Amino acid sequence: MKPYAITLLALLGGLTACQDEFDATVGICPVVLSTNPAHMAIGVPPATTITMTFNEAMNPATLVPENFSLTAESNNLSVAAVIAGTMSYDAATFTWSFDPTDDLPANSVFTGRVEPKVKDEMGNALQEPYIWSFSTGVQPFVASTTPVSQATDVPLGSDVTATFNVAMDPTTITTTTFTLAAGANPVAGAVSYAGTTATFNPNTDLTAGTVYTATVTTEATSATGIEMVTSKVWTFTTVAPAAPAPTVVSTVPQHQATDVQLNADVTATFSENMNTATLTTTSFTVMDGTTPVTGVVSMVGATATFNPTDNLLSGVTYTATITTAAENPTGTALENDYSWTFGTVAPTGPMAVDLRSVEAYGIIAGVGVRNDAGFSVINDMNVGISPGVRSSITGFPPAIVVNGAIHASDDATPVGIAAILVQAKQDLVDAYLFAEGATSPAPATVSGDQGGLTLAPGIYKSTSTLLVQNGNLTLDAQGDANAVWIFQIASDFTTVGGAGGDIILIGGAQARNVYWQVGSSATIGDNTSFKGTVLAMTSITMNSGAVAEGRMLARNGSVVLTSTNIINKP
Repeated sequence: MKPYAITLLALLGGLTACQDEFDATVGICPVVLSTNPAHMAIGVPPATTITMTFNEAMNPATLVPENFSLTAESNNLSVAAVIAGTMSYDAATFTWSFDPTDDLPANSVFTGRVEPKVKDEMGNALQEPYIWSFSTGVQPFVASTTPVSQATDVPLGSDVTATFNVAMDPTTITTTTFTLAAGANPVAGAVSYAGTTATFNPNTDLTAGTVYTATVTTEATSATGIEMVTSKVWTFTTVAPAAPAPTVVSTVPQHQATDVQLNADVTATFSENMNTATLTTTSFTVMDGTTPVTGVVSMVGATATFNPTDNLLSGVTYTATITTAAENPTGTALENDYSWTFGTVAPTGPMAVDLRSVEAYGIIAGVGVRNDAGFSVINDMNVGISPGVRSSITGFPPAIVVNGAIHASDDATPVGIAAILVQAKQDLVDAYLFAEGATSPAPATVSGDQGGLTLAPGIYKSTSTLLVQNGNLTLDAQGDANAVWIFQIASDFTTVGGAGGDIILIGGAQARNVYWQVGSSATIGDNTSFKGTVLAMTSITMNSGAVAEGRMLARNGSVVLTSTNIINKP
């Protein structure tokens, strides 16, 4: 038979016929059907066992180290390295295995060689050496980090990242293999991995002015199973601690101070000098409830002063506030708004008369309301009569009510007006009795003509009639806008008006705090400029041209406007 003849069995089985040394066909030659890794495989994990699977059962005695070799070549090796390992054979699968003693070197090309001395159970040998090659994957390393090594002024809310040169096995990127520490103190956080980047997200913000050490250990493994050769360690420093925020260390008046004088300034002293431009009436406010106090803010050194334009009001609790808009010269603001409260001295004079619902009326009468002539005006208040009826209100027009209404006890609308008027009259009676009976401070006795006098806040009691005739009566609040006057007049009250007889308010006095309790009837003289609320038992008459900032409230009788009178809301 000719050399290398193919037997029918070999042809049918796709196998190579085997010849002996005399060119005689003696059986089927053993052949390496497959290897693991396969020929030209790349990215092979270093921890790989090499296997060769034959086409038939092999003679284990020939599966020895001298008949197989595995060598490695790479840029790191000066000569090809022979890989040591152990061998085993699985007769059931015809598989010969080579288990390297150590993991295969990364970044290397390997050549496996099976010698022709390897034989099957019939003694037939490989016809020629079987040679194949493969390569292990790239050695992973941390290619870049954020923050970079030795970085300074790192923001406190930063994450820490490590970007690798190759894809990694996410299961090996954990809080065990990627750590962050401040000295010996580990930082708690969570680790995530995406693309080629691992991220350490601290549970809380980092601490200012602190050196941190980040570490990725060699247990971090590439997607091909290759570990890092050395751990990656780098450090960075967070931003320096911010300078302490300025604080308010003292105030005048102190928090919850009482009996503060009405001409007082309000000051706040800080823990350091402040930026004057940031202390304004926007950042430093004084409030009466929801009403801002007008004033001017100035700054000297570490003390800011709020100087009210007008005196403070008596009997009021004020709230002063310095907001976080206030900054020191380096731009550091207060951490929080600073507020404090204080109360001013009690109003001078007696307690104010509480008019309750009758406060809404510029005129109220028992039996009649009359405008005799002229264009009289009641501004911003109502006109009412009770128990009198609508027909008892005359002269409207030409008299008018601006921003108010005319109410009579027999009106059908608004619904319930009769009851509203009854209540207003009762509130008038109560206010009259309160004013009549006021005793604190002790009433000062007065009589006759009060024209030409100047009176401080208080209670002034007349046992008969009272006049304002020979000059004006001046009421001086002495800077207290809430100061109160009550005049207790047993009989009639008359102002002459004209060249004298006006009521003059000075020192911050307000018409709303002046009360005239009249035991009989009141007459407001021609062209009188009158201030205050008249609480009359009987009737009230305003003579020609008289103008009042107040109210004309008559319990039992009438209110008469003689000619062209004006009543403005106090």
